[in-house]
Amino acid sequence: MKIISWNTNGLRATAKQGFFTPLFKNKPDILCLQETKATTKQLPPEVQNVSGYYSYFSHPKIKKGYSGVAIYTKEKPREIFYGMGIKSLDDEGRLLGVKLKNYTIISGYFPNGGQGPHRLKYKLEFYEAFLKFILKLRRNGENVIFCGDVNTAHEEIDLARPKANVENTGFLPIERAWIDKVIKNKFVDVFRKFYPEKIAAYTYWDIKTRARDRNVGWRLDYFFADEKIVPKIKSTGMLSDYYGSDHCPIWLEI
Repeated sequence: MKIISWNTNGLRATAKQGFFTPLFKNKPDILCLQETKATTKQLPPEVQNVSGYYSYFSHPKIKKGYSGVAIYTKEKPREIFYGMGIKSLDDEGRLLGVKLKNYTIISGYFPNGGQGPHRLKYKLEFYEAFLKFILKLRRNGENVIFCGDVNTAHEEIDLARPKANVENTGFLPIERAWIDKVIKNKFVDVFRKFYPEKIAAYTYWDIKTRARDRNVGWRLDYFFADEKIVPKIKSTGMLSDYYGSDHCPIWLEI
């Protein structure tokens, strides 16, 4: 089973520019998208319905052109869930999950902590609620894999300029501590499991400064898997040369 995850930075633009359909040439069994910035009705028919896939979308309840996640899956889910069941954290359309025969796959677009203290507070509340949510899924017997834009670089190795960003959201100690907590609860950062010392491996680059040309980036996009799943994972990586967004797709194969 191959899973691809990608923050598209606007799915309508992605499709219009010709970067949506080519993703399926990689033959994913599951495609998870984040920051789709569209309601289902706003998407063209060829994006809403892809031959051979079941497709599911979540978007903000109030603010348009913002946030949003999607999942395309070849296997019909036994259950689909939209959010965590907490209205204040679900209204931005940041979480979508499918329960398949053997795995529960979650596509998440985690909040950015910028734009003031209230957004950092919201991000940390989202983080804590999400960890409780996936721990509950585990207790209920689900084999959880979550992926997407976590909006935090975990360690210094995960961004090009750690010292310059230690006081900036996305690399604050309190944000990074949450990822520590996820790992202590036996969810594995799959990329670092396979490549513990790999440097200059990033998934996000600032467009305004043309940071991608210089590879001045951040690793903000992850696959986390319950540790009992990890022995079944064959490989993982990044599609670093795939454009169409300020993020590149990442992939995992079980």
